[in-house]
Amino acid sequence: MAAFSTLDLVALAWFAGSWAAYAIALERTAYGKRALNALMNRHRESWMQQMLARDVRIVDTQLLASLQNGTAFFASTSLIAIGGTLTLLRTGDGILEVVANIPFGAPTTRVQWETKTIGLAVIFVYAFFKFAWSYRLFNYVAILIGAMPPFDQKDTPAARDHAARTARLFEIAGRHFNRGQRAFFLALGYLGWFVGPWAFIAATTAVMLVMWRRQFFSESHDAVAEPPT
Repeated sequence: MAAFSTLDLVALAWFAGSWAAYAIALERTAYGKRALNALMNRHRESWMQQMLARDVRIVDTQLLASLQNGTAFFASTSLIAIGGTLTLLRTGDGILEVVANIPFGAPTTRVQWETKTIGLAVIFVYAFFKFAWSYRLFNYVAILIGAMPPFDQKDTPAARDHAARTARLFEIAGRHFNRGQRAFFLALGYLGWFVGPWAFIAATTAVMLVMWRRQFFSESHDAVAEPPT
């Protein structure tokens, strides 16, 4: 990392630390239970319990198929993004001059450009693995839905346990999908590094604020949240 200045390393640490702190706050703390993702997990569990009382479950399978299609789309997009990012490794010195001439842009060497590009590709590879695993888990959820006990056994302990088990796997699939989307959003912040370290810090902070607002203070959150008792 000798090719990078101290400010570059600080900006990279801010990016990685913000990503880790956001994930921990959202998934590992009590405050994260108020987030939009956590609220949707409760509705997933409610969905599985309600499905026990339905004799015909065609609508449920169609809804799950739409979720699978969305996940497959993002997985395919990740592969395209990886390919597009790797092509940047073959860019000429002209693009380096363009980046340096951008307002607040910093002069960039070939080594710095290639290192930053590889880092961006790693983010998209991470997103691909998350989306691909989420798609696989949605397939498992479909199998568990197919094994759901019939509606005339909805009040049995075995049926409710199976619904809870399905909801748990459903939640895990959604969590991996959310992590993949989070990588996509933060990749936008990472692009600021190609301009300069200050732009990197500013872009990362802006992305984090947008994601935080959507999880806790957006209209979507208020619409999904349970009314106060």
